[in-house]
Amino acid sequence: MHTVLTRGNATVAYSLSVLACLTFSCFLSTVFLDYRTDANINTVRVLVKNVPDYGASREKHDLGFVTFDLETNLTSVFNWNVKQLFLYMTAEYKTPSNTLNQVVLWDKIILRGENPVLDFKKMNTKYYFWDDGNGLRDNRNVSLYLSWNIIPNAGLLPSVQATGKHVFKFPSEYATSSI
Repeated sequence: MHTVLTRGNATVAYSLSVLACLTFSCFLSTVFLDYRTDANINTVRVLVKNVPDYGASREKHDLGFVTFDLETNLTSVFNWNVKQLFLYMTAEYKTPSNTLNQVVLWDKIILRGENPVLDFKKMNTKYYFWDDGNGLRDNRNVSLYLSWNIIPNAGLLPSVQATGKHVFKFPSEYATSSI
């Protein structure tokens, strides 16, 4: 009565429907979990230079140098639905020209099965800490935050910020030594 193609089509359609329902059920099992954890961030060395920015113009802009300590345990973040974490540390600060500045200073990818306990001492930033003007010198409200994006097997891609931040101040004079 039914051809081989009709029976094959019905089998594939039914299998895909069951797989879609199972994937959605898997997503529902982890969507309401709290992925926040505590992170301890401290600055070891902070200095700022006023150097020409040849990428955009020849005007002088502030370039910050930060050495930091980072300690956190991300074991509780990993479950069966987490493939990897994309960690990144941002610096947020105010300047007279901008009410919110955000700069990514460091990042790291942690795959499932790797050690999720981080204990870094005297780490340098991975990316330059450029300001779009001269807003870093004597800035007292620079905050460091650790955040991560969760790459799941199924479901949403949540962005989570760790509890805990570190506030520091840039010095009031420019550094003259070479780094």
